[in-house]
Amino acid sequence: METREQMNIVIVGHVDHGKSTVIGRLLADTGSLPEGKLESVKEYCRKNSKPFEYAFLLDALKDEQAQGITIDTARSFFKTNKRNYIIIDAPGHIEFLKNMVTGASRAEAALLVIDAKEGIRENSKRHGHIVSMLGIRQVVVLVNKMDLVDFDKDVFHSIRSEFSEFLHKVNINPVNFIPISAFHGDNIALKSPHTLWYDGPTVLEQLDGFANKKQNQEMPFRMPVQDIYKFTEQGDDRRIIAGTILSGQISCGEEVVFLPSNKRSVVKSVERFNVSPHNTAYAEEAIGLTLQTQIYIKPGELLVKAGEKQPILSSRFKANIFWVGKAPLVKHKSYKLKIGAMRIGVKLVDILNIIDAAELNIDTFKDQVERHDVAECIFETVKPIAYDTIVDIELTGRFVIVDNYEISGGGIILEGIADSEHTLVEHVRDREYLWDKGLIPSSQRETFYGHKSKFIVITSGTEGNENAIQDIGRRLEKILFDKKFKAYYLGVSSLSLGLASELVSGYEGRDEHIRQIGELARIFTDSGQIFITSVFNLDDYEAEKLKLLNQPNDILIVNIGDTPFNTFRPDASIEPDGAVDRVCDLLKKQEVIFDYNI
Repeated sequence: METREQMNIVIVGHVDHGKSTVIGRLLADTGSLPEGKLESVKEYCRKNSKPFEYAFLLDALKDEQAQGITIDTARSFFKTNKRNYIIIDAPGHIEFLKNMVTGASRAEAALLVIDAKEGIRENSKRHGHIVSMLGIRQVVVLVNKMDLVDFDKDVFHSIRSEFSEFLHKVNINPVNFIPISAFHGDNIALKSPHTLWYDGPTVLEQLDGFANKKQNQEMPFRMPVQDIYKFTEQGDDRRIIAGTILSGQISCGEEVVFLPSNKRSVVKSVERFNVSPHNTAYAEEAIGLTLQTQIYIKPGELLVKAGEKQPILSSRFKANIFWVGKAPLVKHKSYKLKIGAMRIGVKLVDILNIIDAAELNIDTFKDQVERHDVAECIFETVKPIAYDTIVDIELTGRFVIVDNYEISGGGIILEGIADSEHTLVEHVRDREYLWDKGLIPSSQRETFYGHKSKFIVITSGTEGNENAIQDIGRRLEKILFDKKFKAYYLGVSSLSLGLASELVSGYEGRDEHIRQIGELARIFTDSGQIFITSVFNLDDYEAEKLKLLNQPNDILIVNIGDTPFNTFRPDASIEPDGAVDRVCDLLKKQEVIFDYNI
């Protein structure tokens, strides 16, 4: 059975500019109406002495939909020789915008209808702004009711010139402007004899000329890592990377990259549950992968193929969000971002503009996003994440935001923003500026304590070393303490129910715990002490974060066994045996502690 190509088109326009008539005409002219529907509606109008309107066809179809079911958006179906179309109408602005932004609907192109006689209205501009905020780039403007201005080309050109200027301001380069009379069918399916001065396509020709998005299977490979499993029965020591393929395909022998960690390996096998083995897996399949070289990764990473177009890797992005939270979305408050399998802290950095979805009022000066607002914003995650823009790959360009354990907003990523100055840098700068020091200088503390301060971080990328690095940290504290040094060990796990501002656990709470241990280190080292912690599988970004948070004091990062880092270079890499003595030797070499201390 042949599967026909399908495309979603959204149609917007000011009230009474002829949006429904355009839809009705497209249904009629493509023979997409149920048999006898056009005739029955015309007969109904004749019996009731009402002039026939093609818009009535849309109302008649809506009346036939299942009784008692409320629909958010009206969908109309028609087809050409090339493809099937779904036209998404927008009867209610709030529900329409919520569905478009959060993913219940997705349009590849938009038709924007303007009444030639009434001209451009404020709502015309608002709808243009909305189309831009939805990330739709294929936009055609239909200048309707040209019959009411005697098909005057000067009227058409005037509207085209003025509206093009506006659309460019909201980052839309319209594909075309088409003069039409939807009621009479001019330039809908057939060229109009009244617009010989127009040499462009009809509406249907233009629709067929739109580029459709690629099927998921044809796109670059993307698979969020849901979890990593290890089965130990019968000597099976494989680590199986589990997830659902969002787009593309993967085969044995292909090189893959995990983002944001940038760790690489080669696919050894494709695993499926209770299915005969295959060497290739495709979009929408839930699978497991084994790798030729074992690497330690975390759930939430995005798996991609090395030779394909890579996603954006950044901690900042511009996005449009539809907010449904009970409390408003405010700047600099900590929220939870969910994108793919990633769960990570996120903050609203800036609000570029807001559309009140109920009134369609555009505001560029509000400092928070209220319930049912659509806003164009800049967001920042606590560390870089991998994502695509909504235009490139839809499934990795959508996200939700959780506030107080409830999903409070859904959004689409418009573009990535380079990590110029992260808010953490601003935080450290402001913190140091306001740091209220006591009267005792660090040099006096060093003399009194007999050692310098240091923040020591012990990490490892070797599976099973979690307890080992904790033990090394504790024994290091004991040896230093026995030598009369001011040393204190605190494991990151101690923060899960301590200083944590909220009850977070697993990889969702790790970012907050890293931040807290870094802030504590700044206090301990400022007091002249040697502060020790252990963090299993510390990554590049977390290491840099701890260094930044401990500024201006010194840090010593020691790796035990396999390295968890990609490009970051630890201060030392040593084996577990004799690790405590080796760290003490490093401290002596750096003149943090001294042999002559009594």
